[in-house]
Amino acid sequence: MGNKGAIGLIDSGVGGLTVLKEALRQLPNEELVYLGDTARCPYGPRPAEQVIEYTWQMAEFLMKQNIKLLVIACNTATAVALDIIREKLPIPVVGVILPGSRAAVKTTKTRRIGVIGTQGTIKSGSYREAILSKTAEVTIFDLACPKFVALVESNETRSPIAKKVVAETLQPMRRNKVDTLILGCTHYPLLRQLIQSYMGDEVTLIDSGAETVGEVSVLLDYFDIANPDPAKQGACHFYTTGSTKLFDDIAQDWLEFPVHSKHIELGEKP
Repeated sequence: MGNKGAIGLIDSGVGGLTVLKEALRQLPNEELVYLGDTARCPYGPRPAEQVIEYTWQMAEFLMKQNIKLLVIACNTATAVALDIIREKLPIPVVGVILPGSRAAVKTTKTRRIGVIGTQGTIKSGSYREAILSKTAEVTIFDLACPKFVALVESNETRSPIAKKVVAETLQPMRRNKVDTLILGCTHYPLLRQLIQSYMGDEVTLIDSGAETVGEVSVLLDYFDIANPDPAKQGACHFYTTGSTKLFDDIAQDWLEFPVHSKHIELGEKP
């Protein structure tokens, strides 16, 4: 297949940057292209058809940037669009749900697994299905956390309001006494400290996005498309459909290096 081209990552907004950060760590010599659809975020409350359409528009844009593998770094989009996008594209396509589910099954000792995500992800039942395909001997508790994405997209993750929202939202989950909690939205690791501190140290948080990069690494080898030059430092390119300033501020804060994104338009205006 040849190894030319970049790894593409798409997300409804800035959440997929948590996956990109892990990719920089695990695959430092790969070129990465990231597209966040911040203008139309959040995807969680949107109807499935719309999420599929938006995801396809993002995938098409990145195909023009010469990508060799696509990561759907958004749980909502993975839940409803992964199979469709996979069928349409001539390159490997990876979602974030299966790797996170696999890690949770390996981690849990009490067999009580929690899943938090957007309304769209939770409603789809994708995590439940993926976990139960690995083992039937677990109890799964899932909870939609619709306010979390907005906190991240507005760069409020360190505010007192974020602490309050996290505590109020996760109250039912804490009562379920899970020992493993899947962060079933790539935005959520940006709230990781607040979630961990509220749930308690005895609960292991599973970052689906981070788990996904391990799968990407395997696929690069399997399809023989990894960058063969270990000395080459991969470049990063960023695109957003929303405000470049807000995107760059959040990205720089999270990735700890200067980010200069380009604004693009996709489809019609939200």
